[in-house]
Amino acid sequence: MKALILNSGMGTRMGSETKKHPKCMTKITEQDTILSRQLKQLSEKGVKEIVITTGYLRDILNEYIDSLKLPLQISLIHNADYASTNYIYSIYLAYKELINQDVLILHGDLVFDDRCLDLCLESDYSCVTVDKILPLPEKDFKGVIKNGRVISVGISFFENSVALQPMYKLFKDDWNIWLNEIAAFCEDNNRKCYAEEAFNRVSDRMNVIPLDINGNFCGEIDNADDLLIVRKRLR
Repeated sequence: MKALILNSGMGTRMGSETKKHPKCMTKITEQDTILSRQLKQLSEKGVKEIVITTGYLRDILNEYIDSLKLPLQISLIHNADYASTNYIYSIYLAYKELINQDVLILHGDLVFDDRCLDLCLESDYSCVTVDKILPLPEKDFKGVIKNGRVISVGISFFENSVALQPMYKLFKDDWNIWLNEIAAFCEDNNRKCYAEEAFNRVSDRMNVIPLDINGNFCGEIDNADDLLIVRKRLR
């Protein structure tokens, strides 16, 4: 299995935190940044092959990853058009690294308890993490569930939906369907949308279950308020 970590964005909502480094390098404890914590967690769980997409302040991120000296095989895929595209295009650029692979997909600003990662890796089915006890977020991802499967992912879905966090485990048959639709979107110059729009086009051909993390922490750091919540949680 390969892990894909999406780190091409500019993190503009973080204010001064991201003026000198990409958002994934934001410190969340005295010892760790978002990225170093993710990589250590993956390494401890035996996920050794990592694909990381880069964009904003690429050289700083590359040097930082080298400095961590973790026992991982890391491939860096650069999106030179990071300012005018979304992560759907970064995934497309990594196509050859990812096709015909079982994958674990993480957004680069995602912080999660070890238990969430365990549940995801242990799943016998392709899955995405959800938390059914959380209220539906106004602006973050939600998943539409039908007959025990996730059929749509996006920010505008409220009916038959649950709060969803962007941690996916996908077996290669399901992943290839989504990845090829991502490629079709990008080759049709549709590169500014969420990759989940491609997912929604082909979800009827996939078998992705909602994996309920049931109150275990898994959340994105989008702004300074989120960062404070995560730091307090980890303390």
